Amino acid sequence: MNSIKTYDYGEKMNNHINLPENLEPLAELSMNLWFSWNPDVRDLYREMDLPLWREVGRNPVAFLRSISQEKITKYAVDEVFLNKLQIVYQRFKKYMHKTETVFSKNYPSLKENYIAYFSAEYGLHESLPNYAGGLGILAGDHCKTASDLGLPFVAVGLLYKHAYFNQTININGEQEEQYVELEYNNLPMTLVTDENDKPLLIPVRLIDREVFIKIWQVKVGRISLYLLDTTVDQNSDEDKKIIHSLYGGSRDTRIQQEIILGIGGLRALRKMGINPSVFHMNEGHSAFLGLERLFELMNEGMTFKMALEFVRSTTLFTTHTPIPAGNEAFEFDMMERYFKNFWPELEISDDYFFDFGRNLNIHQHEHFSLTVFALNLSYMANGVSKLHGHVSRRMWRHLFPGLMLDEIPIDHVTNGVHTESWLNRKMIKLFDEYLGLDWRDHIYDRQYWDKIKNVPNQVFADTLKSLKTEMMHHLRRRYEQQIKRYGNQDHGFPAPEQIINDNILTIGFSRRFAPYKRAILIFKDAERLKKILNNPDRPVQILFSGKAHPHNDAGKELIRAINNYARQDGFKSKIIFIEDYNINVSRSLVSGVDVWLNNPRRPLEASGTSGQKVPINGGINFSVLDGWWPEGYNGQNGWIIGTGIEHPDANHQDYIDVNSLYDTLENEIVPLYYNNNGTGWINMAKESLASLLPEFSTHTMLMNYIKKYYVPGIKRYIIYTENEYARLFQYNRWVNRVNRHWKKTYLNISPKDPLLDDHRILSPGETKEVSVRLHLEGLKPEELLVELVLERQDAIYRNLDTVFHPMGLIGKNGNQEYEYRALVTAKTNGSYRYNCRVIPTHPDFFSKHETRLVKWLD
Repeated sequence: MNSIKTYDYGEKMNNHINLPENLEPLAELSMNLWFSWNPDVRDLYREMDLPLWREVGRNPVAFLRSISQEKITKYAVDEVFLNKLQIVYQRFKKYMHKTETVFSKNYPSLKENYIAYFSAEYGLHESLPNYAGGLGILAGDHCKTASDLGLPFVAVGLLYKHAYFNQTININGEQEEQYVELEYNNLPMTLVTDENDKPLLIPVRLIDREVFIKIWQVKVGRISLYLLDTTVDQNSDEDKKIIHSLYGGSRDTRIQQEIILGIGGLRALRKMGINPSVFHMNEGHSAFLGLERLFELMNEGMTFKMALEFVRSTTLFTTHTPIPAGNEAFEFDMMERYFKNFWPELEISDDYFFDFGRNLNIHQHEHFSLTVFALNLSYMANGVSKLHGHVSRRMWRHLFPGLMLDEIPIDHVTNGVHTESWLNRKMIKLFDEYLGLDWRDHIYDRQYWDKIKNVPNQVFADTLKSLKTEMMHHLRRRYEQQIKRYGNQDHGFPAPEQIINDNILTIGFSRRFAPYKRAILIFKDAERLKKILNNPDRPVQILFSGKAHPHNDAGKELIRAINNYARQDGFKSKIIFIEDYNINVSRSLVSGVDVWLNNPRRPLEASGTSGQKVPINGGINFSVLDGWWPEGYNGQNGWIIGTGIEHPDANHQDYIDVNSLYDTLENEIVPLYYNNNGTGWINMAKESLASLLPEFSTHTMLMNYIKKYYVPGIKRYIIYTENEYARLFQYNRWVNRVNRHWKKTYLNISPKDPLLDDHRILSPGETKEVSVRLHLEGLKPEELLVELVLERQDAIYRNLDTVFHPMGLIGKNGNQEYEYRALVTAKTNGSYRYNCRVIPTHPDFFSKHETRLVKWLD
């Protein structure tokens, strides 16, 4: 970094607390989020003062600033403790200084090419509450795995003064929100400063004024996360509050936050001397990043179109939202207020600019969509599960006219979880003992995890029971605080000692409370549910937890309803709601429950990573075939709800799903748990762990990102920047020429070809030779691909399968016409429609539809 200073580990800490030299590693460890996925680090602080550790929210920085001098003196001479500290510290140093990583070993020539990851939220640990839900947890796990794999990686986000809210449940069972202002000096981060030890400031223009941003560095293992902050003296009081809270404030606040994230984030990286090769936008919140990149490149002398090709070629966009209303969009008048001085800098008109984000919402109202904008600035795009990739292609197919649904260039990389972050320490101990200490090097090795089946059943069962008991004590302790808050009022909730029995089947349902997740579906037939829960020989309890967005009244009503059920006869002590769902509560639940329940309205769950954290701790999933579960379920590692078929009538869908839920719970899950001394249950739990841990780890996820997007993007960056962008110039010139001559390119039917008179139908098993003629002007045959497209259909003409056959160039007919031919045979399992088309082709393409140009035979 050029003339930029960040504090060394522990330097800022030691300005505030006097640690003896032999305890100084505690300060260094507290300032790197490596502690968040290494429980032996956290155990050091727990051992020193467990009540204080809990009081400060498991924040090691706040802990060291609060611990008594008496305890510091005590542990400075405790040889056993000091030995533990040295073992942990040496492991940390070894991790940090490891030179041969997965990435450097596989891509040694690319290890200096940075990937920049932009996200509006990051969920790394409860001590840095900079997240609202699954998007942030995924981003945090992504960063941790980038560190583990040794990627050249940097992350950018916003530092929210109040982060997300703390949730309490009042005496009426309703959610209440408390916003606690963060004390930055008690967070595991340091301020980025200039050569004069002053905060490094970045200016960003918002309409008629400049707003200044300072930068905080968070160390996440080997990589850095940079959080942007507007609480700068030079800013007005109003501007200091722009990054006041996550997803809060007015529409102006939202667009200002997103301008700061995208435009300010890139400027911050440049000012620190970080020049990434590839940019990864995690959701559309950072889409304005593309504008700043265009502006930079045009300042270097590029034309707009050449700059656009470069930005598109080096940008990956990940969409997480399968609900149209969940995609961020702004009115055009707001966009004009904030960007009317921007598009002249890009030498484009306002309408041309608006076209990059123009979209019709479900009410047929036109607005500027950040998802559309991001897709138009990215040649690489993905959803977060196989099913979500299909849903995304269907949602955004209007941006790719003329393409078949399944070939729209929005692929998928299925989300995962950072395995070590979500593993209970007792499960880690079991892995160490029975798999070997090198299991961390085999997280994405599918065959390796079959070794878990060799763990003795009784050992495995004892570990699961221990995890459940630990969860019981933790959640009872939290619940007790809630009950104490009600004082002597008649609240109707059971006493803490009456909840969470660690000897009975325990189901967990914990997530964001949005209506599509159907949190109260299981109560559809309350009397039937009561019988299941209260069977004296085979009882069941269900633990609920989660937050509703402060402005989502429907979500809040779901929470109130569950708490009302929790006080009714027949449900009391069997239905429990744990307030203030956060990483700490989640870690306890996913490691302690027997079954994880998930019943969203398919296909509205993009991925849903909460269920991926359960099997690694020995739990089993019971879920609708939505999000990641269609890829995970193998018939032996969990259970499904419903049939996987989507019904247009929501009430009918609920009826099918809830009856499936009750039947499976009564006839399969409960009997398996209580029968045969638990042998069948343990075998399924082992199968769940072995089949799902390697497949749905962020290690597997990130390897897929590396192979599919990061490495191809870096390589394209390298070839385009060589020799003063010579290859980019050639490619851009080619794109311009193709666009210029495209109107004069078309396909004709060859004389006597069967296309003339057969309605383009192939019967099962039928073979045909098909010929077409391609008319060209200004283009060469090798720049175009002519294809015969076979589309298998069912009786009501729905697409079941599509096959693309390249057609061979047979010869030239006249000056501008070329004949193409293909011999094609239909499969025997259906009839096919077929047609022919032409598309441009180029060796630089990530996908064959980068130009979005296609001409079909009329």
